[in-house]
Amino acid sequence: MQQRTKPSVPSKAHRPASRAARAKVSKVVSPKIAGSGPNRAERTAERRAAIVEAAMEEFVARGFAATRLDDIAKRAGVAKGTIYLHFKDKESMFEELIRTALVPLIDRMASPAPLSGSVREAVERFAQTFIREVASTSRGDIVRLIVSEGPRFPEIADFYFREVVSRGMAGMRALIELGITRGEIRNKELARYPQIMIAPALIAVIWQSMFSRHSPLDAIEMFRVHFDLIFGERRTT
Repeated sequence: MQQRTKPSVPSKAHRPASRAARAKVSKVVSPKIAGSGPNRAERTAERRAAIVEAAMEEFVARGFAATRLDDIAKRAGVAKGTIYLHFKDKESMFEELIRTALVPLIDRMASPAPLSGSVREAVERFAQTFIREVASTSRGDIVRLIVSEGPRFPEIADFYFREVVSRGMAGMRALIELGITRGEIRNKELARYPQIMIAPALIAVIWQSMFSRHSPLDAIEMFRVHFDLIFGERRTT
């Protein structure tokens, strides 16, 4: 009696994939099918942005020291190993957060005043932009994080100074010097201490997180009073 042989079944490793599975794989590994260049670059950029966004949420919620890469990966919806394809460690991730969220904004805010406008108008635009796009947004959380944890992590504080503070100070000093030249600012010593001009910005950030529920702060009005002390009160006609 001839023994029947069972039809051979491909092993799982060699079993043909379903049409849906093949399509899914092709999108990931086949540049000819899924498209190369911009599509792949866009996916990489989106994944990197998702990691940075998740890192920011974790940093704000837990603080820099307590944040773990595992938590960031989970929040971003990626494997922990994926993070290392983009960042070498937690510090470099935080630096990227500063570089993308704050540096372009600071460069824009600290740009020199146009010749057709006054220095006070340029500084007022700086104040309004800061309140609108930093103090009242998640960017303010980054600043507060630097203030609270910078002393324990000097490398981060140093990076923040180089990339944000020094740029903002240089731009503000240039505006002050222009104001002195034009006669808008009387005290020439202010150029030595541009920190004075932007001091209300830091006050607004700290006050917003700690005391606003007790005593809401009108930061724009505070800036107006501050600028009156520096430029003199506006004349009303």
